[in-house]
Amino acid sequence: MSRKHHHIKGAEVSCCVKYCLFGFNILFWLLGAAFLAIGLWAWAEKGVLSNLSSITDLGGFDPVWLFIVVGGVMFVLGFAGCIGALRENTFLLKFFSVFLGLIFFLELTAGVLAFVFKDWIKDQLNLFINNNVKAYRDDIDLQNLIDFAQEYWSCCGAHGPDDWNLNIYFNCTDTNPSRERCGVPFSCCVKDPAEDVINTQCGYDVRLKAELNRQKYIYTKGCVGQFEKWLQDNLIIVAGIFVGIALLQIFGICLAQNLVSDVRAVKANW
Repeated sequence: MSRKHHHIKGAEVSCCVKYCLFGFNILFWLLGAAFLAIGLWAWAEKGVLSNLSSITDLGGFDPVWLFIVVGGVMFVLGFAGCIGALRENTFLLKFFSVFLGLIFFLELTAGVLAFVFKDWIKDQLNLFINNNVKAYRDDIDLQNLIDFAQEYWSCCGAHGPDDWNLNIYFNCTDTNPSRERCGVPFSCCVKDPAEDVINTQCGYDVRLKAELNRQKYIYTKGCVGQFEKWLQDNLIIVAGIFVGIALLQIFGICLAQNLVSDVRAVKANW
C-alpha cells in the first residue's frame, strides 16, 4: 500500500507521523475515558455525586481520586493529540507537547527530589499511612486499598500492629466499646493455606497477646519497611517501568513537534 502525502510546492505532511500520532493518542484517549468512567461510577455508587460536599469529609485518601485525576489528564491529552493530529491543528499539537513535556519534567523533578530527600519522603509516607489508618472504616475503597497493601507486603500498620491504636475501632483504650478493640484488620493476619474462607475475625484481641506470641497470628513488620524492601528487590523492574513511560512521553512529544514542523512548512509554501 503506497504512502500518501499532501504535496504543496515540495512541502509535505508525513502521513506516517500524522496517523502514528493519531493512533498513539486514540488509545490514550480511550484509556483516559475508561479511567474517568470507573472513577465516576465508583463515586456514584458511594453517593458522592449526589452529595459533592462529602468529597472533603473523608479524613484519609480516596483511591477514586487516582482514577479521576489520571483519567482526566489522559482524556484531555489524548483528545488534544488525537484531534490535533487528525486536523493538523498546530495549537492543539503544541498544547499536547507542552502539557506532556510539563508532566515529564514534574516526574523527573519528583524522582530527583525523592532520591535527595529520602528521609523526608519516608516521614511523609509514615504520616500518609497513619492518616489512612485513622480513616480505615470511613471509606470502602480506602479499606480495600489498605487490606490489599497489608496482604501484598505481609505487613501491618506503618511501623507495626500498634499503629492501629490510631483507629477508633481498634485502639486499646478502656473506653472503646468496639468488639475490634485491641485487634487488627484481617489483612494483618498470617494466612493459613488450609483455609479456603477468609476469617475476618482473625485479628480480634490479638494485640492483647505478648509481642512474641503475636508473630504466630499476624504480620509484625510495618508497611513502610516492607515497601522499602520490595522496592530494593524489584528496583530493575520499577526503573524499567518508569523509563518505559518516559520514553513513551518523549516519543509522543517528538511526533507532535515533527508534525507541527511539517504543517508549518506546508503553510509557509502556500
